[in-house]
Amino acid sequence: MENFTDLKYILDGFLFVFSGVLVMWMAAGFAMLESGLTRTKNNATVLTKNIALFAISCIMYYFVGYNLMYGDGSSFMGSFSTISMENGADSAYPAAADFFFQVMFVATAASVISGTVAERMKLWPFLIFVVFLSGLIYPIQGHWTWGGSELGGLIAGFSDFAGSTIVHSVGGWAALAGVLILGARKGKYGKDGQVRPIPGSNLTLATLGTFILWMGWFGFNGGSQLALGSKADIDGIALVVADTNMAAAAGAIAAALLTQLIYKKVDLTMVLNGALAGLVSCTAGPDLGMVVAFIEGIIGGALVVFAVPFFDKLRIDDPVGALSVHLVAGIWGTLAVGIFNPDVTIMAQLKGIVVIGAFVFIVSFIIWKILDIVIGLRVDEETEVNGLDIHETGLEAYPEFKRA
Repeated sequence: MENFTDLKYILDGFLFVFSGVLVMWMAAGFAMLESGLTRTKNNATVLTKNIALFAISCIMYYFVGYNLMYGDGSSFMGSFSTISMENGADSAYPAAADFFFQVMFVATAASVISGTVAERMKLWPFLIFVVFLSGLIYPIQGHWTWGGSELGGLIAGFSDFAGSTIVHSVGGWAALAGVLILGARKGKYGKDGQVRPIPGSNLTLATLGTFILWMGWFGFNGGSQLALGSKADIDGIALVVADTNMAAAAGAIAAALLTQLIYKKVDLTMVLNGALAGLVSCTAGPDLGMVVAFIEGIIGGALVVFAVPFFDKLRIDDPVGALSVHLVAGIWGTLAVGIFNPDVTIMAQLKGIVVIGAFVFIVSFIIWKILDIVIGLRVDEETEVNGLDIHETGLEAYPEFKRA
């Protein structure tokens, strides 16, 4: 090792790689959470979606999205003339390590959509949409923010440390556009307006998935410090990780207390989503201190308890509560930065939310609609009743269970 610059290069590269591994583990968390909160007859399809969306995101972001997001905004495929996988002599960190870390965020946004459209969407239309999300939709809005263009100054001053809006709300807006076209699961809503619960198959898996996500979030937020080569950097990472943990804990307890007060019982599914909402809520500003993280988490966990029945009143069927967790809490977390960070204004945050949300929702709606017209988004009624697994994958997740 020749000098301090070499040490910083090594440490910064290690942060990207290690954090990327942690964020990749979140893919397992999303798979377990969605499997646990859906029915066994659809679990093989759920698992297929989750591993396929991860693979598609990695491929599309390499060949198209990464250069579009961090280049000059005009170069799509080919030689990576603007952002190269090869390192120059003055590189601050390994370019491949940066790509590896950033691509995990794309897969996270796609995972949000998977849970929202579960149990009635065909496999291939969903995967085709992921191609567009990871290759175009996500990197275009990412170019306006983390890519540095600020959309010609339109969203100047917008701040999102690790992606409450740029990742989580993007997945939420895209999911909302799809589910509005797709419609609710059969039997979810009665003609009299009654909401009929459709219990998930395995709350043990859902809880495991939540803990995996909680753990992976330390890489998601901690790695977004983007440097490990100084005392100030490691102090920043430590604060971010501690804040992230506090927000999750606060969100879980807020949801537990509220469901006890409202329903006279603690609803485990709400507690799980409360923890996740706390995590999403602090993701835009996980460097603002543990008291702020506690407040963000408490409000995020509470929002979930009210947002889930709100979407049901609108007859928007979200089997895993992803819209409440990632879209609603993502908006709150982004606004919270404008409240608690004196260097950021509410107006700048609001402009960013509106511009990014409008872009993602409109483009996603158009793509979903074209897919619906060309190949159809929804399985037929018989397939939905019998379960998607046999029709979509030819397998059953639990073949030894005999259905009545």
